[in-house]
Amino acid sequence: MKSLHLNMYKKINYIAAVLVLFTGITAQAQVTSQSPYSEYGLGNVKPMVLPQLRAMGGISSGVFKPNGYNNINMLNPSTYSGINMATVDIGMSGTFTQLKQGSLAEKSFNASLNHIALAFPIKSGKSGISFGLMPYTQVGYEYTKTGKVDTSNSTSIYSGEGGLSKAYLGFGQQIGDHFRIGANVEYIFGNLVKSSSIELERAAAKYSREQDKNSIGGVNFSYGAQYEIPLGTKKRITFGYSGSASSSINSKRTYLASQYIRNGEDEGSFIDTLSSIEGKQTKLKLPLTHSFGFTIQRDNKWLFGADYRMGGWKKLAIDGVNQGLQDSWGVSAGGQYTPDISSIGSYFKRVDYRLGFMYDKTYIQRSGQDIKQQAITFGFGLPLAPSRYSVYKLNFTTEIGQRGTLTNGLVKENYINFHIGFTLNDTWFVKNKLY
Repeated sequence: MKSLHLNMYKKINYIAAVLVLFTGITAQAQVTSQSPYSEYGLGNVKPMVLPQLRAMGGISSGVFKPNGYNNINMLNPSTYSGINMATVDIGMSGTFTQLKQGSLAEKSFNASLNHIALAFPIKSGKSGISFGLMPYTQVGYEYTKTGKVDTSNSTSIYSGEGGLSKAYLGFGQQIGDHFRIGANVEYIFGNLVKSSSIELERAAAKYSREQDKNSIGGVNFSYGAQYEIPLGTKKRITFGYSGSASSSINSKRTYLASQYIRNGEDEGSFIDTLSSIEGKQTKLKLPLTHSFGFTIQRDNKWLFGADYRMGGWKKLAIDGVNQGLQDSWGVSAGGQYTPDISSIGSYFKRVDYRLGFMYDKTYIQRSGQDIKQQAITFGFGLPLAPSRYSVYKLNFTTEIGQRGTLTNGLVKENYINFHIGFTLNDTWFVKNKLY
C-alpha cells in the first residue's frame, strides 16, 4: 500500500510540474530574441524538434526510435504510434549572439523555457497520442538609421518584439508491420509588434511614430508518414515524410501613426493621430511545407539519417499583403552512437553521443543576397537512475552557427544555442499488483 501512495504522489508531482511549466512557457511567448533578421515575415522560425533531435542536425522525418525508450517526434506525428509508456519532455534554451556589421559588433544573451510535450499509448496498441506547447517564431530587434530631413539630422528607429507559439494535439497509428501515419491539429497564437519612428535633432521638433501589431490565433494541420524496411533482426532503414498545410488563420490588426513633440531628451507631448486602424479582422496565409528523410540504424547502438525540407514562404501574406519573402529549403544530417546501452560497469558506455549539421537558405533576401543559415550541432543523452517502471534521461545540445553575411553592408549573426531537456518514460496507468 505504501508503494501505491508513493507512486501516486510521484504522478501528482509530475503533473503539477507540467502545469507550472505550461504556464511559464505561455508567458515565454513574450520573451524576445536579438536578431535583426527577425524583422521579416513571422520572425525567426523555430524548428519543432526536441534537444535530442536538434543534436543530430534537427533530423526528424525518418526518426522513429533511436533507442528502446520513447522520444516525442512531433514533426512527424506518425511516430506517436510507437509510444508504449507515458512520456514527458520538458526543457529550456539559451542563446549567445554576436552581431557584426562592418567594424561594429554587439553581443547579447537570452534564455527561456522552451517546450513541454507529453505522449501516451492508446490501450489498443500500435497507436498513441501527444500534445504540448512550443515556440513557433520569435521576433526581437532594434536598430537605427541616420539621415537628413531638410537641413536637420534625422534618426530612424526600428524595433520589434513578440512571436508565435504552437500548441498541438496529435495522433499516430501503425498499419501492418511497417507503415505508420499520423497528424497534428495545431493552434498557433501570439503577437507580432513592429514599430518605427523618425526623430529630428532640433529644439521642439516634431517626430512621428508608427506601430503595427498583429494578434494572431488560428488552427493549422501537420501530418506525416513512415515506412520501415528491416535489414535483419536488429537493423532497419526508415523512410519518412512530414509536412504542414497552407492554412489561413485569423489575425487582428491594430495600427497607429502618431506625431509628438520632442524637447531635448524628453519625449514631450502627443500632438496628433495621423492614421489608425483598431482591431481590423484579417487573415494570415501560412506556407505549405514539406520534409523528406531517412534513417538507417542498428537498434540500441547507432543511427544515421538525413532530411531535405522546403517551404513555400513566397506566398506568405498578412492582411492580403505579400510579405516579399522567397521560398526556403534546407538539409540536415546527423547521427547517434551508444557504446553499450546495457553496460553495468561503465556509465559513459550508456550515454548517447550525437553529432549533426544543418544548412538552410532562409526565406529572406536582402540587397541581392540570400540570407543563409548553417550550424554544427552536438549533444549527449545522459541516462539517470531508472526504476522498475521508469526511464529518465537528460539531453544536452549545443548548436554553433551563423546567419547572414557582411556583404553589401548586411549583418552577420554568429550564435551559440544551448538546449537542455528532461525526458521521462513511466507507466502511469499500470496498476501495481500486491501479493
